[in-house]
Amino acid sequence: MKIFCIAANYRKHNEELGFVQPKTPVFFLKPETSLLRPGYDFYYPEFSQRIEYETEVVVKINKMCKSVGERFATRYFSEISLGIDFTARDIQNAARAEGQPWFLSKGFDCSAPVGEFLSKDSFDNLQNINFCLKINGEIVQRGNTGDMIFSFEKIISHISNFCTFKMGDLIFTGTPNGVGMVKIGDVLEGFIEDRKVLEVKIK
Repeated sequence: MKIFCIAANYRKHNEELGFVQPKTPVFFLKPETSLLRPGYDFYYPEFSQRIEYETEVVVKINKMCKSVGERFATRYFSEISLGIDFTARDIQNAARAEGQPWFLSKGFDCSAPVGEFLSKDSFDNLQNINFCLKINGEIVQRGNTGDMIFSFEKIISHISNFCTFKMGDLIFTGTPNGVGMVKIGDVLEGFIEDRKVLEVKIK
């Protein structure tokens, strides 16, 4: 299983972090060991002093595909969920400052919690899905898939030109503005519309 992550897919998030607006989808991968399945806690790693949440809609690939045309891309996924792209921001910033790869800041163990998956057919419009993250009961991040620079279909088509998708691969489709730090004791809850699909406790 592969975990693809789309970077810089929301304009306001790019502005808050000083990213250039991309012309094509920019993606990186997390290893399978990054996956944190529903019901498991996240243990704050000793190697970082600044772990930040990035709440994202996650697409699950349902069949193998390669070089998919954008207009056919909806055939290759049937479920979506919410995930959190946990980022060791201190490690990422240090790597960027030195012009080094920042894989360690994104790809560490359990850095990709994923919630309950829902059928895409339960949504009237995939380009108008509201989602949010609460920490200790307070909303800290909101998003709508209509604000994505690149749609689900565009993302799948683009990635499939370079990498073959296999059934069960996941795509984190980017985070809106409002990212921030977590601390030990926090309880994170993710909602798609009014349905809670994700809960992660920070230990």
